[in-house]
Amino acid sequence: MPKKKQERKKQDQARFQKIAPDVKLGKDVQIHNFVNLYGCEIGDNTKVGSFVEIQKGVRIGRNCKISSHTFICEGVCIEDEVFVGHHAVFINDRYPKATTNEGNLQTGKDWTVIPTMVRRSASIGSGAVILCGVEIGEGSTVGAGSVVVKNVGPYMIVAGNPARPLRRYRK
Repeated sequence: MPKKKQERKKQDQARFQKIAPDVKLGKDVQIHNFVNLYGCEIGDNTKVGSFVEIQKGVRIGRNCKISSHTFICEGVCIEDEVFVGHHAVFINDRYPKATTNEGNLQTGKDWTVIPTMVRRSASIGSGAVILCGVEIGEGSTVGAGSVVVKNVGPYMIVAGNPARPLRRYRK
C-alpha cells in the first residue's frame, strides 16, 4: 500500500475512534471504528468490534473477541480467550439511580462499583445482559439473550431470563 494511502487510512481510523491516552493495549490488538475506550487494559491479539465502549478499570485478557455494539462497564474483568457476542451488556450497579436522596445528580461518590468476573475461555452470546457481582466460570457458555443474575459454574451452558443451567460440557 502506498505511504500516502496508509497515512490517510490511519487518520480516518483515528477520526472514528476515541481511545484515551490512559488505555493500555497489548501487541496486535485490533480495534474497529466507532469505539470508545478509556482507562482500560486490553491484552495481546484481542479484537474489539465497532460501536463498543469499554470503561475505566476494565481488564480484558489476551486472544479475546469483543463483538460489535457491546458495553463493558467499570468493574468488569475478562480473562484470556473469551468471546463476547454482539450487543452484550455488563451492569455494575444493583440499584442505579439518577439522583441522591437530596435530589442532586449522583456522582461517583454516591454509589459503589460491584465487580464482575468472566473466566478464561467463556463465551457470552449476543444480546446477553450480565448483572454485577457474578462470576462466569471457565469454559462456560451464556446463551444469546440470556440475563445472568447468578454465578455460572465452570463448563456450564446457561440460557434464559434469568439464565438457568442447561447442561455441563464434558472435558
